[in-house]
Amino acid sequence: MSGRLIAVVGPSGVGKDTVMAAMAARCPGLHLVRRAVTRPASGTEPFEPVTEAEFARRDAAGEFALAWRAHGLAYGLPRAELSGLAEGRDALANLSRRVLAEARARFPRLVVLALHAPADVLAQRLSGRGRETAEEIAERLAREAPLPAGLDVVRIENAGTVDAAAEAALAALYPERAAS
Repeated sequence: MSGRLIAVVGPSGVGKDTVMAAMAARCPGLHLVRRAVTRPASGTEPFEPVTEAEFARRDAAGEFALAWRAHGLAYGLPRAELSGLAEGRDALANLSRRVLAEARARFPRLVVLALHAPADVLAQRLSGRGRETAEEIAERLAREAPLPAGLDVVRIENAGTVDAAAEAALAALYPERAAS
């Protein structure tokens, strides 16, 4: 039996990485996938910083199970990070909506965890990161990216505490946890 790839998606500022970390802390068997990203390291999200040249070399060598571009950056899920799927362990990965159809084709047990929050909450969080201007934040909030049809989707609001969102996500993904 293979594990599920749980693709975590949502708008910028919704707290994808924060909720994922809280979920993994509560559910030790759940693997948190570390993406490769062509961006310098930051303290706000866990990823492997790589140069464009290194990313291109690794992508050409087939080292990524999924690779995509978004917001001027390249993102990749290293195959090694997904090895536990074959052993039946689930893995959480921060993905772009743009790559979900490809992910569904490659990972038959794909589940999408779609996080959402009100626009004012997102704007406050994005502003607090200090990476974008007010105009760039407004542009991000105006973007709409619907999910492809036919996906197994769990929708969770992350407007309150991280603990509440993590527990709601785990309850939806692992109903047997709540019963035990």
